[in-house]
Parts: sequence; C-alpha cells; structure tokens
Amino acid sequence: MPKVTLRNTFHVGNTPEVLRAHLSQPQSYVGLSPLVVAVQDVEQGEGETRYTSIERFRFFGLVKYDNRIKVTLRSTPRTVEGEVKSPGGVRLDYRFTLTEKAGGTEIEDILVVHAWIRPLLGYAARKAREVQLARAGVLASRLG
Repeated sequence: MPKVTLRNTFHVGNTPEVLRAHLSQPQSYVGLSPLVVAVQDVEQGEGETRYTSIERFRFFGLVKYDNRIKVTLRSTPRTVEGEVKSPGGVRLDYRFTLTEKAGGTEIEDILVVHAWIRPLLGYAARKAREVQLARAGVLASRLG
C-alpha cells in the first residue's frame, strides 16, 4: 500500500501534561481538525480509546459528505498516538511527541497516510497536510 509521511513541529505555550490530557480526549478533536464535526461511540479500553469520528467534506461547495472513520487513540507520558481507518481505503497512523521546551511544549506532529491507489493517496495526503498545519494554530489558540 503506497504511503506518504508528513511532519510538522511547532511550539505551544503550555505544559506537556496539559497538551497530553487534551490530545488524549476524543472530544478534543472536534474542531482540532477542521474536518471533524463530531465523535461518537467512545469506548475506553485498557491502554487505549476507540471511537468513531465524523469528518465532513464539501465537494464543489454544494455536496456534503459525512465520512465515519474508526479511530484508536493511545497515550504515554511523552506521546499521543493512534490509527485512523476510513471506509474509503485510507489509513492514517499519527503521533504527537511532546517535549518540554522554552517555557512550553514543542510538538512533533507526524502523520503517515496510506491509501490503496496513488490518486487517492495524493488527495488524502493534501487534506491531511491542511489539517496538520491548521492543528498547530488551533492548539496554540486553545492551550497557548
């Protein structure tokens, strides 16, 4: 399966503990990704949380499509990571590494986007990069 790795490193003026707590809650992803409009069916398991995330896409400004994706979320003292499985054959592996730095936290945001065909991978990677870059600003405004 073809894949693309996307990286973004940014700073937020809060502690790693506050950021980890925020990023470990499924509800925090509503609005953290401009595409995510809701989360449902949250299940707390041993060491991980599973839930359904609703991504809203608009095509040509008129057609609305709600994509129901399955998300698995895990956290450690220094990371929040997980997997996303979309019914369209797209998969994302993600990791936020949180490092205390300069009176706040440096966040390394890594996304690995997988898709079964290259044209779909290109589209998914473009959307994922838009979300990744927007996420830095949203986290800074929410918790900075």
